[in-house]
Amino acid sequence: MKNNLKKPYNPQKIEKKWQNFWNKNNTFKAQDFSKKKKFYCLDMFPYPSGEGLHVGHFRGYTFSDIIAKKRLMEGYNVLHPIGWDAFGLPAENFAIKTGINPAVSTKKAIKNIKNQLFLAGFGYDWDREIATCLPDYYKWTQWMFLKLYKAGLAYKKKAPVNFCSSCKTVLAREQVINGRCERCNTQVEKKFLEQWFFKITSYADRLLDDLDLIDWPEKIKTMQKNWIGRSEGIEIIFEIDFFDSRFNLPVFTTRADTLFGCTYLVLAPEHPLVESLIKGKKNSSFPLGKSTIENKKEIEKYIEKAKSKTEIERLAEEKEKTGVEVKGIKAINPVNNKEIPVFIADYVLPEYGTGAIMAVPAHDQRDFLFANKYGLEIIETIKPINETSVFPFEEDGILTNSGVFNGMDSSKARKEIANYLIKRNLAKESVYYKIRDWLISRQRYWGAPIPIIYCQKCGELPVKEKDLPVLLPKIKDFKPTGKGKGPLAKVKSFVEVNCPKCNSLAQRETDTMDTFVCSSWYFLRYADPVNSKEFASKKKIKHWLPVDFYIGGAEHAVMHLLYSRFFTKVLKDLKLIDFDEPFLKLFNQGTVYRQGVKMSKSKGNVVTPAYIFEQFGADTMRLYEIFMGPADQATEWSDKGVVGCYRFLNKVWKLREKVKSKNNQKPNQQLHKTIKKVTEDIEHFRFNTALSALMILINQMEKEKEPALSDYQLVIKLLAPMAPHISEEIWQSLGNKQSIFLEEWPSYDEKIIKEEKVILIIQINGKVRDKIEVEAGISKTDAEKKALAREKIKKWTEKNKIKKIIFIPDKLINIVV
Repeated sequence: MKNNLKKPYNPQKIEKKWQNFWNKNNTFKAQDFSKKKKFYCLDMFPYPSGEGLHVGHFRGYTFSDIIAKKRLMEGYNVLHPIGWDAFGLPAENFAIKTGINPAVSTKKAIKNIKNQLFLAGFGYDWDREIATCLPDYYKWTQWMFLKLYKAGLAYKKKAPVNFCSSCKTVLAREQVINGRCERCNTQVEKKFLEQWFFKITSYADRLLDDLDLIDWPEKIKTMQKNWIGRSEGIEIIFEIDFFDSRFNLPVFTTRADTLFGCTYLVLAPEHPLVESLIKGKKNSSFPLGKSTIENKKEIEKYIEKAKSKTEIERLAEEKEKTGVEVKGIKAINPVNNKEIPVFIADYVLPEYGTGAIMAVPAHDQRDFLFANKYGLEIIETIKPINETSVFPFEEDGILTNSGVFNGMDSSKARKEIANYLIKRNLAKESVYYKIRDWLISRQRYWGAPIPIIYCQKCGELPVKEKDLPVLLPKIKDFKPTGKGKGPLAKVKSFVEVNCPKCNSLAQRETDTMDTFVCSSWYFLRYADPVNSKEFASKKKIKHWLPVDFYIGGAEHAVMHLLYSRFFTKVLKDLKLIDFDEPFLKLFNQGTVYRQGVKMSKSKGNVVTPAYIFEQFGADTMRLYEIFMGPADQATEWSDKGVVGCYRFLNKVWKLREKVKSKNNQKPNQQLHKTIKKVTEDIEHFRFNTALSALMILINQMEKEKEPALSDYQLVIKLLAPMAPHISEEIWQSLGNKQSIFLEEWPSYDEKIIKEEKVILIIQINGKVRDKIEVEAGISKTDAEKKALAREKIKKWTEKNKIKKIIFIPDKLINIVV
């Protein structure tokens, strides 16, 4: 054994050996129905980009791998799978750029990234590998679409949509960032198209309320809460006076306390009343008389202009507010019977509330700017407490100019005014949401075809389940058209099909599904990835799900993470699964920067894993991924830091030569402290400080003449999840037969780590005046005696009366005089 110990550290040779060993021996293969406690550890699966992954991508994968390997050593049955989010814009755009069919380029990209992950030593169960672009996967994506369709949760309608002229497809609201496409940064346009939607709004309350059931970062929960945007308030009835007719207009508000300050109403350009007024149409809601509005052409011109604006443009705070008064119509404020004008303005959206707002310019920024522009009355109804009024004042305060409600605080007035109106049938309690239904249609080629058929005789029909999957045909011209139809519309052999009901000639839907549909259920497929009869057996789902630990980027907060929760709740309601939430615990890793900007190929600042593997080995890369900073914070890549981690591994390797064969007879206190710290730090994702503790311990052991074998072995076990290859090699060279990951995780002895002596800080009135070394566990009485006997303390206590003494065991004593 001694001869093997003196060989130099050769990571490339060692790592290849152990990667093959793990693969051959199924070291990280999960066992269905094992009696061990299960642990499902999952990474957000990657897009198979042609460029492959860079070291920034590897950060999250490294963290999850450490957690999974530690759990394995703790005796858990660990499921740690991987797959490919293979459909969608990233893969298709790369294919368009290179001229290679996405089926070919995606397959090549998967092979490349799979090799990268394999070389990094990540402990995935490769037998469960999935790819969303394969028919045996998207068959079940289509099957789930049909389940939602039959449950009334999938529907098609003509709607204003966000359209990216570069990607030549519609985008979900969540995929538009500051008015631009989140994929290519092109300014988004507005179009009116027939599109497919999932009715996620039906689950708004549950999606909001169940956030309390999961252990997720608060920032992600807050983002979802804001996106869902539940507002509780009242619908107030404003009477509309229109020449020879009168009718009611409901207006939603959360601030009934400001009603006396309402000086005008605003309708969204799309509000049904606007259409009725322009076209003179009567309906049950708005029984118009024979009269018409005075400025019909002006209003029509304004509405046409508003149609071209995106939602982002309409809501932008910095944009000048525009609108047009509806002349010949007035509203009646129900609390003071005051006549007020009615405007149409595009800063009001039809989808939120009733599509009409009561404008209170003294207490709302947008209303204030609008009122100033059009010379409208501004009435203060809320005064700040002990402050001078500055308009617009949007906080709570004390009511003024509000009749019998004057002097009330805002919170009380909201309830009192609401009750006043409700009792008179002038209002009702109501709840509205900001969230919209999920737009899933894409006019692109590379996606799962939507399983719907259109027949002139029978209408819109779902594809029969037995006919799934609807296969995506292989075509040469897969470029998007940008004309409202996807490339599949040009493929006659795909489009033409017999009607499943009457057998006459019919046509298939030519849109494909948003790739987020594919990723909204993939975590379920890992439980049973080769099942051809169902998306996964209930028995296996019950064994493995829900996911215990999920890791990925915070950028998916209101897309993938929200959609996955929606899908889970739908499947629960359909009695296909028995849990409400997909991911019990979530962790978001921090972004990696280099040269001051986020690591990206477009920025020219990418470091490839291959370079690190070749120069220093995968274990060095893994260590630096965790050492460069707190796991949940952004951090800067440093080549010098990589070298430092490589030197540390060489130090661990060389330490073998000093190790003596017999075990240490005297317990190593520093070792037990390190075991405790590493164990706890990994659990709390403090990977950098866990590694620092190991570095300190190795430095200490280096100074020892002959470190004990038993101590060294425990150190290698602690290192194993972080640097698996070198740990396996050392473990074997020390005479151990089985993989180190089949060994038990080290435990520490509380008695050993307990300090015999501690430094007790002595304070006078909260200020440090002295320090004293005392026995650990010293009592308050003894601590007081020792502190009061100190000469530095006597000068404070002899002339002053002691009021009280605060004692924190083994930390400090504070004497208050």
